[in-house]
Amino acid sequence: MSAQSDNLDIPLSDDFIVPTNSDIGATLRTDGESSCTYLCGNSLGLLSKTASAQVEEELRAWGTCAVTGHFAHPHNRPWTKCLDEVHPLLAELVGANEKEVACMGTLTNNLHLMMDSFYKPTPDRYKILCEARAFPSDQYAFASQALAHGLDPATAILEVSPRDGEYTLREEDILATIEKEGSSIALVIFSGIQYYTGQWFPMQSITQKAQEKGCICGWDLAHAIGNVPMSLHAWNVDFAVWCTYKYVNSGPGGIAGLFIHEKWHEIEHPKYAGWWGHELSTRFDMPPKFSAIKGAQGFQQSNPSALIVAALRGSLQIFKKAGMMGPLRERSLQLTNALDTLLRQSPYFVPPHEVSKNGTKRGFTIITPTEPSERGAQLSLLFLPTGSDVMRIVFDYLSKNGVIGDEREPDVIRLAPTPLYNTMKDCKQAAAILEKSFESM
Repeated sequence: MSAQSDNLDIPLSDDFIVPTNSDIGATLRTDGESSCTYLCGNSLGLLSKTASAQVEEELRAWGTCAVTGHFAHPHNRPWTKCLDEVHPLLAELVGANEKEVACMGTLTNNLHLMMDSFYKPTPDRYKILCEARAFPSDQYAFASQALAHGLDPATAILEVSPRDGEYTLREEDILATIEKEGSSIALVIFSGIQYYTGQWFPMQSITQKAQEKGCICGWDLAHAIGNVPMSLHAWNVDFAVWCTYKYVNSGPGGIAGLFIHEKWHEIEHPKYAGWWGHELSTRFDMPPKFSAIKGAQGFQQSNPSALIVAALRGSLQIFKKAGMMGPLRERSLQLTNALDTLLRQSPYFVPPHEVSKNGTKRGFTIITPTEPSERGAQLSLLFLPTGSDVMRIVFDYLSKNGVIGDEREPDVIRLAPTPLYNTMKDCKQAAAILEKSFESM
C-alpha cells in the first residue's frame, strides 16, 4: 500500500469492492462490467474485502460455536471482547486515549446520551449554539432536549448563519457569537464538517472560545471521522459523537461511537446504565449493582452485534495499514484539489461572488470553502438557477453515465473523492461527465 501512496492514478488500497456500471444502473454506459465512478463515500463508504471476510468469519463462528462463541472463538475474537481491537483504532483515528472512546449505538442515540450528561441548562445559562442548517437529526435532538427541560426551542437554540451572499460561516462570526452570548450558552455543538456545504469548522478555536466563556463544547463528527485528522484529547473537546458508515466504511447503519474527555471520567457517570457498560470481570456474575467501566466505555448499554463490529474492524485495519490520517489526508488534499481545479475550468462554472449576477443561465458554483484547510474530501456543487430543475437533470445524467454522487435539496450535488479508493481518473471522469450533462440540455 505504501508504494502506491504517491500515485494518484491507482487506488491507495485495492481492498474495496467498487460497483460496476451495470450494478448501479448506468444505462448510458456501454462498458457495463467496468467499475463505476463512485464519489459518494461521504454518504456511504464502499465494502472492503477485509470487512466482508470478517463478517463471513463471524457468521461461520455463529454456526459452529453458537452461544459458546461469546467466550471461545475460532479466530480468538470472543464476542464478549469483540471491541478490544476496535477501541484503540477508533481512538487513534480521532486523536484520543482509548479510555475516552466507546464504540456503541447509533449517532443520534449517542448524541442524546451525551446531551443528557452535558446539557445542564439553568435559568441564566440555557442556550444551545449550533450552525444554521445542521443535519436534521441533530436539529431534532437539540429541540427535543430543550423541550425535555421545559424550554422553548425557539429561544433555547441559537443558530449561526452565513453572512448575506455567502454560503459558509466565518470563524470570526462564530467566535464573536460565543463571546457575545457566552454567558447564556450552556452547550456549543457544531458539526466537525458541515454535511451540506462540506465546511470543516475550526474545531480547536471554537472549543477553546466556548470553554473560555464557561460553555460545554461537543461535536458531531459524522462527516469528519475518517475524513480529516483530529486531536480531540489535545483540543480539550468535552464530548463528541459519530457514525462510521461514511468515510470509515462500516456498512449501512453501522455501529457508531462517542468520545468523552478524560477530565470528565470522575465527574460524569452513566445516567442510563446497561450491562455492557459494567466491568467485564464481573459482568457475567450478574451482580445487582452496576459497576461502570472507567471512562467512555462505561456508557455502553447493550452488547454490540458481532457482525456489525466485524465490518467496522475490517475497515479500521485498512486505515491502520494505510498509516491512518496523516497519509490519507495528504492524498485527500491532492484528489479534492484536483477535482476542484477541473470543475472550475468548466465554462459552466460560476464563481460564488458572481452567482447573484448569473440570472437564469444554467451553471453551477462550488459552495465548499476554497481553502483546503477549511474542507475535507467533499465538494458541494450548487446548481443554477436555484429552484430550477437543473440539479435533477445533472444528477440523473451523472447517474446514467456511471458517476455516483448524492443530491441534497435544494439544488446541491455532493462529490467526495475518498483517498482510500478513489483516483485521479475518477476526478477527471466526474468533471467530464458533468460538463456533458450541461451540453446535453
